[in-house]
Amino acid sequence: MSGLVTSFSSLSVSKLQQSSSCCSSSLTLRSSFIAKATTQHRQQLSEIETLALDIRSVRKGSRNGSRGVVRMGPLEAGVGLMGTKMGMMTVFTADGIAIPCTVVGFHEGNIVTQVKSEATDGYTAVQVGYRRVRDRKLTKPERGHLEKVGAIPMRHLQEFRVLNTEGYEPNQRLVLEDTFKDGDLIDVVGNSIGKGFAGGIKRWNFARGPMSHGSKSHRQLGSIGAGTTPGRVYPGKKMPGRLGGGRTKIRKLEIVKVDKELCALLIKGAVPGKPGNLLRITPAKIVGKNIP
Repeated sequence: MSGLVTSFSSLSVSKLQQSSSCCSSSLTLRSSFIAKATTQHRQQLSEIETLALDIRSVRKGSRNGSRGVVRMGPLEAGVGLMGTKMGMMTVFTADGIAIPCTVVGFHEGNIVTQVKSEATDGYTAVQVGYRRVRDRKLTKPERGHLEKVGAIPMRHLQEFRVLNTEGYEPNQRLVLEDTFKDGDLIDVVGNSIGKGFAGGIKRWNFARGPMSHGSKSHRQLGSIGAGTTPGRVYPGKKMPGRLGGGRTKIRKLEIVKVDKELCALLIKGAVPGKPGNLLRITPAKIVGKNIP
């Protein structure tokens, strides 16, 4: 009987030891799993915090004029030129057809001031300067940027973002007749003429109401939304406001003539802005042909 009790007690002790070892192993496994999960969670939190800091810096840069933030422009079909709108004229073809044309002249400039690459700037682009000015018209950083490549002081600097920058070097002068040919299609960007505060009819081409004596809404805007629901005016509603005076792009205009002697372009149709305005002229973007 005593031997049976002894064997039973030894068996219970061994079972207790096994259970304690199992519990300790399960506890160590559970603690390691928790530690691993905690490490992963911390990594995810650090990534989220980094992303939030990046977003804050981008927002802060956009509010402060994009200082310290690389803002890439849209991809262009090729490097273009900057010019000055001179006015409009009529060109008659050999068949006697009258073509309204805009004359674009070019001051001294259109010189490559910087070539950007993926390795140094994160994107590929060609920076071009236009219109020579006196040194005192520029700040010291602007003068230093131009003197670094040996370029003349210029008022306007713009980038042309392209896929490939081969064939362009700093202080390279872009030639009009080598860039554009007769019959080419181009995109022209400029600031449109400001027309001040305009109503809905002039600004958005709305239809007016009856002009008879009994009408109470001749040129009024009309309804701008529902009443209690939603109880507000939706953002983006077309309403009276400032008309014109902003960046405008007209696509696929045709070059009628490239005048080498006068260093001028004759473009079919109208371009944004008034005479004397700065224009940005680039090859027309045609998807599948010159841009992906």
